[in-house]
Amino acid sequence: MRDILTITLNPAVDFSTAASFVSAGPKLRCARPRTDPGGGGINVSRAIRILGGDSRCFVALAGHTGDRLLDMLLDEGIQCLTFKGPGETRQSLAVTDQSTGAQYRFVLPGPDWAQHEADAMLTRVSDLLHPGGIVVLSGSLPPGIPEDFLADLCEAVDRSGGQLLADLSGAPLVRLANDPSVTTHILRMDQHEAETLNGAPLPTRADTAVFARALARRNAAHLVIIARGAEGSVLASAEATLHVAPAKVPVQSKVGAGDSFVGAFSLALAQDAPLPYAMQRGTAAAAAAVMTEATELCRAEDVDRLTPGCQITHLTGSFD
Repeated sequence: MRDILTITLNPAVDFSTAASFVSAGPKLRCARPRTDPGGGGINVSRAIRILGGDSRCFVALAGHTGDRLLDMLLDEGIQCLTFKGPGETRQSLAVTDQSTGAQYRFVLPGPDWAQHEADAMLTRVSDLLHPGGIVVLSGSLPPGIPEDFLADLCEAVDRSGGQLLADLSGAPLVRLANDPSVTTHILRMDQHEAETLNGAPLPTRADTAVFARALARRNAAHLVIIARGAEGSVLASAEATLHVAPAKVPVQSKVGAGDSFVGAFSLALAQDAPLPYAMQRGTAAAAAAVMTEATELCRAEDVDRLTPGCQITHLTGSFD
């Protein structure tokens, strides 16, 4: 299996709980909280572990919260490669309103990084790259990370002969989508992010496929994946597009679906699976994740059971 290195620069300790209702004003009596390690790359590594694979988890940690987060990851058997970040590792809170089932997610900002800290981090990451490996950059980037970080990381991964999968949002996603000088191998986003980039709705999977292929053709990435929620995901290269639809499953919580997708997809790629099958595994993992409560990720038995039912439709061209 090819090496998988996940990168999480803005991790969090995630707290999740529930209240009988959520309303401004009165004290809200909550259920006993659940605590989980949080952050895109961390959750990708956790999903890979759940599915029986291995990855190396590079994570920037700081302060007492960082120490607590590291202990949780080690308890789960995650192979951690730590970097001392600035300030204090952040926390986040998710509260479910039991009267409606709605979930409210409060995400705090991470600490500010200085230029020298970002430079030292990039040097460390570059030293950790394995030839031909898969590198997953997932989650938010902390304040202060310089604008040229993405270009420098792409270049470092290219030099190693590896493939970079970026699952970002906000300004970093806009940079990757619109700057042809910064090209990652795989760029993933959700439907809302795609529509924001497009400046208009993408109501059908065909619309999403056209937009995704346009991104690939203008060198945003070699492969573009756009998640359409319960409809599954679209994969596009400059020449071909396909769509994978999940089986219908009961929804408990949508938290962790995207990270579960990336974990299963990356693991399949690392095992040299064909792209359509990797998309099936990712789609099955995302569906499995929404079946679990709170911040829990996918379960391996659910992913295995759901994979054959994830329907592949080749829209244009072929990845086979």
